[in-house]
Amino acid sequence: MEHHTDMLIVGAGFSGLTMAIEARKRGISDIAILEKADDIGGTWRENTYPGVACDIPSHLYSMATHLNPDWSRAYAGGAEIQSYLQKICQDEGLYDLCHFGQKLKSAHWDGDRWQVDTEDGQRWSARFLISAIGALHVPSIPDIPGADTFPGPRFHSAEWDHSVPLSGKRVAVVGTGASAVQFVPEIAKTAAHVTIFQRSAPYVLPRPDGPIAPWMRRLYRRLPLLPRIRRKLIYMTFEFRHRVFRGEPRMVRFAMKMWRRSLENAIADPELREHLTPDYQIGCKRILSSNDWYPALARDNVTLVPQSVTSIEGDEIVSTDGALTQADVLVWGTGFHVTDMIEHLDITGANDLTLRQAWSEGMQAHLGTAIAGFPNFFILLGPHTGLGHNSVVLMIEAQVRHIGRVLDQMQRDGVQAITPKPKKQAAFEKEMKDRHLNSVWQVGGCTSWYQDAQGRNTTLWPGTVSEYEKRMAQSGLEHYLPVPPSGGAR
Repeated sequence: MEHHTDMLIVGAGFSGLTMAIEARKRGISDIAILEKADDIGGTWRENTYPGVACDIPSHLYSMATHLNPDWSRAYAGGAEIQSYLQKICQDEGLYDLCHFGQKLKSAHWDGDRWQVDTEDGQRWSARFLISAIGALHVPSIPDIPGADTFPGPRFHSAEWDHSVPLSGKRVAVVGTGASAVQFVPEIAKTAAHVTIFQRSAPYVLPRPDGPIAPWMRRLYRRLPLLPRIRRKLIYMTFEFRHRVFRGEPRMVRFAMKMWRRSLENAIADPELREHLTPDYQIGCKRILSSNDWYPALARDNVTLVPQSVTSIEGDEIVSTDGALTQADVLVWGTGFHVTDMIEHLDITGANDLTLRQAWSEGMQAHLGTAIAGFPNFFILLGPHTGLGHNSVVLMIEAQVRHIGRVLDQMQRDGVQAITPKPKKQAAFEKEMKDRHLNSVWQVGGCTSWYQDAQGRNTTLWPGTVSEYEKRMAQSGLEHYLPVPPSGGAR
């Protein structure tokens, strides 16, 4: 079956929904959203592990067009964020645009339109194609010898098996990233023992979390300006955090003081403190936030193994020092495929240029949003739009406003298709490379998921959110070339 639409959005998480709202505002009504799962939500539908929550304050991790006066906590849990997105969908009628169980198989530009095939055999034809699939949705599971011999349940944190009871069980957790920092304190409350295999210690800072009083929520509902003010104040506060990544001594000292106080207040054992002390500059890897992580590691039924896992032999996990750890359940807290997401995308632009070819030397996109040689194709939260210090919702909003403005200009000028000017994209990529060259992410003494296999940081935006917002607001159709029906730029 073939379907025709003006704009086809792939993914129904924050990015896809925000794009649909913006497109409607710009007068585009013929929109379809393809979603591989059976509901909207993206990250917040996929991740249901115990303790899942956002590490950005709720009032900032919200759409500017749909502020929520009813957040129950300063840092909302995953289920509450999912409910928030579902309510937006219901209120805006976006469910009517969604086609569930539709996983992208391939997409190619035929000279006029995008022809998109889904894995169940449906075909879609669209003038504009928007990738809103996000980066944190393809679990990364290490290829460890013998993993398939493990006799008990094993699963990734993003594919949590709630049918497996952990109470009274010996649980092995591989990884100490953002997810593990949240679920370990929860499962440690009932598990017989939790053993955590840590390849590299993260910096974990405390966060000012807590319930939002009912009277405050009533006030937010009565005076809608107040949530907007709160959002702005949090945004400005978090923008200051960027100074840590710039290496400003005062801010680095302040962050280090917060981290050290948090560690020392919870961990008395000097050897454990040493194992939990990162060997790289703060900010080089994602800075995590939790009030429970270090106290959990101090529990009698929790053991930190500061080693990688080299192999698995039945129910025994072998670490790099040769020690054996028995476990009943194995949980991968090993993050996602980010910089190698190209391996999961079959997209072909003009002149049979594949995305794999275009990104053979690393992910790149002009302004992190459009790719030369791929007409009428926009990617949300693409290369160089990730953040280490603030809310990516702000980056999404800056991108969709830019796309909306460009579409308006195309309509005004009678332009049917566009692609970024190669020189503009090359200049942007050179700027990103130069700005990252001496950044904490490159010279901070660590390797992280921000970097690709060649060590290049193709994930993060090197500046502040306000700089990106200004850049996007000042960029329009002049950054693009018109594409004739033949598929070649002129």
